Amino acid sequence: MTNRKLRSAALAVSAAALTISLAACGSSGPAGSNVSADSATMWGLTGGNQTVTQKSVDAWNTAHPDEGVKLDFFANDAYKTKVRTAVGAGQGPTFIYGWGGGVLKSYVDAGQVNDLSSFLKDNPTVKDRYLPSVLKNGEINGKTYALPNNNVQPVVLYFNKDVFDKVGVQPPKTWDELMALVPKFKEAGIAPLSLGGQSKWPDLMWLEYLVERIGGPEVFANIAANKPGAWSDPAVTEALTKIQQLVDAGGFVNGFSSIAADSSADQALLYTGKAAMVLQGGWIYQTMKKDASSFVTSGKLGYTTFPAVSGGKGDPTNVVGNPSNFWSVSSKSTDTQKKAALDYIKDGMFTDAHIQSLIDSGAVPVVKGIEGKLAASPDKDFLSYVYGMAKNAPSFTLSWDQALSPAQGDTMLSNLDLIFLKKASPDQFVANMNATIGK
Repeated sequence: MTNRKLRSAALAVSAAALTISLAACGSSGPAGSNVSADSATMWGLTGGNQTVTQKSVDAWNTAHPDEGVKLDFFANDAYKTKVRTAVGAGQGPTFIYGWGGGVLKSYVDAGQVNDLSSFLKDNPTVKDRYLPSVLKNGEINGKTYALPNNNVQPVVLYFNKDVFDKVGVQPPKTWDELMALVPKFKEAGIAPLSLGGQSKWPDLMWLEYLVERIGGPEVFANIAANKPGAWSDPAVTEALTKIQQLVDAGGFVNGFSSIAADSSADQALLYTGKAAMVLQGGWIYQTMKKDASSFVTSGKLGYTTFPAVSGGKGDPTNVVGNPSNFWSVSSKSTDTQKKAALDYIKDGMFTDAHIQSLIDSGAVPVVKGIEGKLAASPDKDFLSYVYGMAKNAPSFTLSWDQALSPAQGDTMLSNLDLIFLKKASPDQFVANMNATIGK
């Protein structure tokens, strides 16, 4: 994966200090475990890696009675709000779960996370376990503030093979082919595309890939670098126009703006045959394997890359998504909590059992030397496909809402929602986003 270019932003903002209260969806620790008031705290996400993370922490707590970790889980959308607010108030967990990019930089600039560079220097085996290009995405200004904690997650176009066979069509290789499929699926009474529009961030996958295919990775690199007027690149306007043309054609399921990705409702439409395709992250394979195992194991699930755009400058093998998720260590934690966190990162993460659990869940760990394990998995076709996507991509662009600063990311998602709802024009989107540059 050494040829990958991971994009991240360079804009700093202070985290908000507003206090909120959200209930955790679950917490760690077998009964009678060694979790105490001064235990390291960890917030994770519900969904794909929840069980794997829980098993890893439980094993750690059992084997290390003096360094317990208290784990709580939150739904994706609620977590993003809660963690940024908590960190901004100096009350974040010991382990801060993130994606890297501009959000991480805002934590660094606010002095909320520890520099882990010396830790890596003192523990070369930890540094050596990771794929170098993924590890680099936890760096800010040449120093490491976050370490990868799970799997590589490119965005994939999933499709229902049964539905495609019923209609007698093939997966689209070009944008024109995708648009041509829309009336065929609609005539058959099937939504061409599922979309969790209520969550907003799934909308972004369409903009990311279209801009990439039309203009290449340099377009967003300029945006992330806060170059004046960068959003005015013609590739952005063309991508937004194509999105609205797809909406006008009825490409997305009716009521997409009320479908929440956190509930996996967008996936359910795919595997129940109500929608033909869904553009989503590599992580949803794990959820579908759990929630719709017969659909996955019977070979009815198909997957492919995002279509090429005629005349586009972007390499059709470039990908967008998340190189991995990351752990940062809160600078506001106690020395005892920090030590437990670093010891867990060193000895509790990516053990043989942890790596195998990730693979068994349907994920590709971000560590070296796993090709043989992937080949031995019942999910080898998907895992090898995803691994190949990431490994062979000339460019792997980090999800824009994480690459940008928190303020820019929030503004972008709100304005993109208006694009999908046809309540704003591409020109209005561009103008609103250009106004965020330098702020």
